[in-house]
Amino acid sequence: MVKISVVVPAFNEEKLLGVCLESVRTAFASFPGTELELIVCDNNSTDGTARAAAAAGALVVFEPLNMISLARNSGAGAASGEWLLFIDADSVLSAATLGAALGLMRGGGCVGGGALIAFERPAPPAWGRALTGLWNLISRVFRLAAGSFLFCRRDAFVWVGGFSPLLYAAEELALSRALRRRGLAKGLAFEIITSAPHVSSGRKFRLYKVADLFWDAFKLLLRPFSSVKDPSRLRVFYEGRR
Repeated sequence: MVKISVVVPAFNEEKLLGVCLESVRTAFASFPGTELELIVCDNNSTDGTARAAAAAGALVVFEPLNMISLARNSGAGAASGEWLLFIDADSVLSAATLGAALGLMRGGGCVGGGALIAFERPAPPAWGRALTGLWNLISRVFRLAAGSFLFCRRDAFVWVGGFSPLLYAAEELALSRALRRRGLAKGLAFEIITSAPHVSSGRKFRLYKVADLFWDAFKLLLRPFSSVKDPSRLRVFYEGRR
């Protein structure tokens, strides 16, 4: 039996967290030979996120600094599974995506991986679909996992030091690269699931105008190394719109 610790970082996610956690339990019910450990890291929320997580039967841990990499690391620090699966609180785990990940885990040749991303209905606007298609191409070609779905061996996660505590964004890209290097040294692959994309809410496409997103993207491109370490330059991630 394989034990998987599902880690969900959550900042003011009371509205969507219950649906996310229920999807996790439903997906795992399709694989009776798999043990689930469900962990939610309350990332200093001001709403009922922690209560919603506890009501859903999750182990709740707390991270006081509002930083996604630290929230994921705090959740992973409480995990006991051989494998870690990180998903976002505004996403939904399907049995198909979980099954594809389980196949890689049980195959013995994988250090970790991710999945292509899709969005629930209503679909994002055309520009949002174009951006998603571009990301999925980058993810597939360069073997980079999206933060909304990333899985890895727990021993490999510990060995590479987890998510960088210096990065407020792009921490999943840095971890993907670190895990790929670790896997290469051990003869293990870092795989991206293409057959069953992971479904996210796509709420940023509804909450922000295209000009807002492209302006933030321009600032990131202008000063990428300093911007990912400065939450004031990452409005889309840290402004807190829900």
